[in-house]
Formats: sequence, C-alpha cells, structure tokens
Amino acid sequence: MEESKKIYCFFIIFYAILFMSNAIYGTFLPVYLDYIGYSKSSIGVLMSLGPFIAIIAQPFWGIVSDRSKSKNQVLKLLFMASILSMILYPLSSNFYYLLFVIAIFTFFQTSIAPISDTITLEYLSATRQKFGPIRMAGTIGFAIMSIIAGFFAQRYIKSIFILNVLIMGLAFLTALKLPIIQGHQFGKQHVSIIKLFSDKNLVTLMVLNFLVQATLGFYYTYFPIYFKQLGGSSSLLGWAYFISAISEIPFLLYADKILQKVGTIKALLFSTFIASVRWFLIFIITNAYMFLPLQLLHGLIFIVLYYSMAIYINQEVPKELKTSGQTINNLIGMGIARITGSLVGGFLSDTYGIKDMFLYNSILAFITVLIFACVFCAMKRRSSFENTHNNQGKF
Repeated sequence: MEESKKIYCFFIIFYAILFMSNAIYGTFLPVYLDYIGYSKSSIGVLMSLGPFIAIIAQPFWGIVSDRSKSKNQVLKLLFMASILSMILYPLSSNFYYLLFVIAIFTFFQTSIAPISDTITLEYLSATRQKFGPIRMAGTIGFAIMSIIAGFFAQRYIKSIFILNVLIMGLAFLTALKLPIIQGHQFGKQHVSIIKLFSDKNLVTLMVLNFLVQATLGFYYTYFPIYFKQLGGSSSLLGWAYFISAISEIPFLLYADKILQKVGTIKALLFSTFIASVRWFLIFIITNAYMFLPLQLLHGLIFIVLYYSMAIYINQEVPKELKTSGQTINNLIGMGIARITGSLVGGFLSDTYGIKDMFLYNSILAFITVLIFACVFCAMKRRSSFENTHNNQGKF
C-alpha cells in the first residue's frame, strides 16, 4: 500500500511538471513569433506545422509504444529528443529555420502527453486509483508556470526557451520513477491500428472532438495576439492563462462521478455549447481586463474534452491498441484540428480580422452541437431498435 501511494505521488509530480512545459510553449510561442515580426498568416503556418507533423509522428510513436518491451522506454526517448531540439529555437529567426526546428521538436514532443496518459491510466486501472487528482496536478502546474513564464517573457522573450528546457529536464528525471508499463503487442502478433476505426461510437466522438478542437486551435494561436492588440501585456496574459488553468479544478475533482452520471456524449455536447458561448463573448468584449473572468469558462471546455475522451479510450479500446488509441485521438483532436484552426484561421484573420473569426467560430461550435445532438439521438434509436429486434428473435 505504501509503495502504491509513493508511485501515485510520482505521477502527481510528473504531471505538474509536464504541464508546466505546455504552459510555456503553447502560450508564448505565438507571442515570440509576433515579437520577431511575423504576420498572422505566417504565424498560422508556423503554428500549424507542429500538428501537421503530428499526423505522421503520433500514429508512429503509438504503434512503437504498443509494440515495444515497455512504453516507458519510448517516453524517455521522446523527452531527450524534445529537450535537444528545444535548444535550437532561439538560434535564428529565419522562417525556414523555424520551420525545420518546429518540425523536429514536434515530431518527438507531440506524443509525450498521450503516451504519458496511457502509462498512467493503465497503472491506475490495475490499482483502481483515480486519474482526476493526477490530471489536476497538471492543471495547477500549468497555472503556476503561466504566471512565471509571463513574468520572464515580459522582460526577455527568448527566456521562454531556456525555461522550457529546464522544465522538460525535470519532467524527464521524474519520468524515470514511473512504473514500467509493457507494450501489449511485444513478442505477439501485431494488431492493425485500422481496427480502431471499426468502433462507430469512437469514430463519431472523434469527429465531434475534432470540430470543437478546431475552434480551440484558433483560440490557442490567436487569442494571445488579440489579447495584446487590446492592450494586454505578456504578464497579464500569463494571469489570464492562470485563471483558465485553475478553472479546470472543479471538474477534475468530480470528473469520474460526472462522467458516470451524464456519460461521454452529453459531456462533449455540453462542452461544445460552452465553447460557442465563450467565442461569442470574446467577440463582443473590447477590454483586455474583461477577459480575465471570462477565462473561467475554459474549465468547462478543454479539460472536459480531454478527460472524457482519454477515459473512454482507456475503457473501450482493446489493451493491444490503448496507446495507439490515445495517440490517434490526440492526433485528430489536437493535431489535425489545430492545423485547421491555426492555418485556415490565420489566412481568414488576415481578411476578416481575429475579432470576427471568433464570431464565426462561435457559430461553428453552435451548429456542431445541433448536428451531433441529432446524430447521437438517431444512433440511440437505432441501437434500441436493433436490441429489441434481436431480443424478439430469441423467442
């Protein structure tokens, strides 16, 4: 029992440090690119490259993890390569150089989170411990680092890269303490990743997740820039992301009970509706300080999507494909969707402006809620009809 508690504490520390890194890179890289003089469309291209690389990287590393002797070995490799490539960022501001560095960095970095989730969830399934407090540690780590990174970015923007290297180094050292989780296809017959797409419910949930994540992709890339256009500083931006991160805690405290009561489908539809409301409010607000209380809505969007999908995959996907399932979901929801939101949003923003694009994202999210509510109702009626028909056939 004591050993189990000790391992649980290592998971908490690991997630806190891991999400600190996400706070630095995801929040302040667009600010850095804007600072060194790139247009919104150029920033869109650079920010969308990472998710584009993830289309190749995430399925690859998911398959490698499922077929490796231990998933931990793959995780350690990804950390070391990410740290080395992060060092290269501030050496040049040339567009093609940054394209190259972003491609190398994201080839390794984008699979760290889904593989970490797989290791964590598989261990917790065996010990019957909760994922919520561990993921909440990530939220708190993200929140704290948003303020710290904002402080450094305000004074010297390139310091975000030095800080990120240090944080990723700490995460790597903590990962060495995690329990070993084997690859379930190691030394066995390989199971094709295509089998994941035979689950119609999973595919439908992934499509819904994709659409709302596309609007989040636009938010993550262009909200920092829009925030500064309205007079917000890098330090204030850090506080904005601190509030958005802290807002995830109430859901994480009761996540398991909430999902047991309402189910994954209703949770995702609710989250998408809140996203629609949030994007509309960003459209009508014109003062940077007014965004601070609005950031509280973040706790009903991203974390609900992320947590619900991760738990669903861990419970429903065969053990031989659990890592592949997490990486494919991450690829679609935070890879292809982010490409769409960042790249398409960048070009449209040059024409219509960032402000109007938040209105269009609000409309897209609202239409998504209506369409998928109808789709899930139709699927439920069809399932009930088939079950009734099958039961009648038994008599």
